[in-house]
Amino acid sequence: MTAPLPMNPAPHPEPDLAPGSAARCSPTLAQALARAATLGLDRLDAQILLLHSLGRGRHERAWLLAHDDETLPDAVASRFDALCQRRRAGEPVAYLVGEKEFHGLPLAVDARVLVPRPDTEVLVDWALAVLEGRSAPRVLDLGTGSGAIALAIQHRRTDARVEAVDRSADAVAVARANAQRLGLAVTFRQASWLDGASDGYDLIVSNPPYIAEADPHLPALAHEPRSALVAGADGLDDLRHLATRAPAHLRAGGWLLLEHGWDQAPAVQALLARAGLAGVETRPDLAGIGRCTGGSRPA
Repeated sequence: MTAPLPMNPAPHPEPDLAPGSAARCSPTLAQALARAATLGLDRLDAQILLLHSLGRGRHERAWLLAHDDETLPDAVASRFDALCQRRRAGEPVAYLVGEKEFHGLPLAVDARVLVPRPDTEVLVDWALAVLEGRSAPRVLDLGTGSGAIALAIQHRRTDARVEAVDRSADAVAVARANAQRLGLAVTFRQASWLDGASDGYDLIVSNPPYIAEADPHLPALAHEPRSALVAGADGLDDLRHLATRAPAHLRAGGWLLLEHGWDQAPAVQALLARAGLAGVETRPDLAGIGRCTGGSRPA
């Protein structure tokens, strides 16, 4: 049987307090979630924040349902209310709880890096397919952020030699800490894109900035680092740079895979074809929208 929520022990027997007194105001779990809903929070977000406030894992939502009539300790209720207010102001849930799961890996994240998106797992799946049948492949992840892509590839391909680069020293620190905590031997370094990169990679992969400077969705991303989001007037500056420079660092038959915006597939296909890559194609994200484009260096 699961123990009830911990309560602060009372030093003396509690008196019979009148209705409306402070001792009767602590909410139950169900009431706390209902209040979060009145603030406009998504129910799943509220459940994750409540579990975090209780010191429980994000996958214990069934526990909340089984204990929804139990009263929250005052300290937990206050912590939950503060998190709800921050979420209401647009701060990502991943920053509030300090973690985001990506491709089965629990990654520590904070405001120094972008929150890994589920759609980027499509890019990882494609990368793993490209690497099938290659022994000890060399992989380069550009703009690694939290290390999500590099770590997911290394986790699934323990024989791979994975390098990851970011121009942000803060991002490299976050990614390196994730690698150490997960015991994954990715090599990280601070650099701008391909500066200092060697040649002969089997795979170069990147989820670069691709949002246009005037994109109306940017205000909703205000809590995440702008430098990891915006890439010039049309959002293609970094994609142009990578399409132009990355192919020279691939071995014959090596692949370049790029994530991009929902409407940028035709432009990225043209960039890769112009760079001389073969078999250029686009793959859809979880919503069926073309989001990842890649091609291989001809033999």
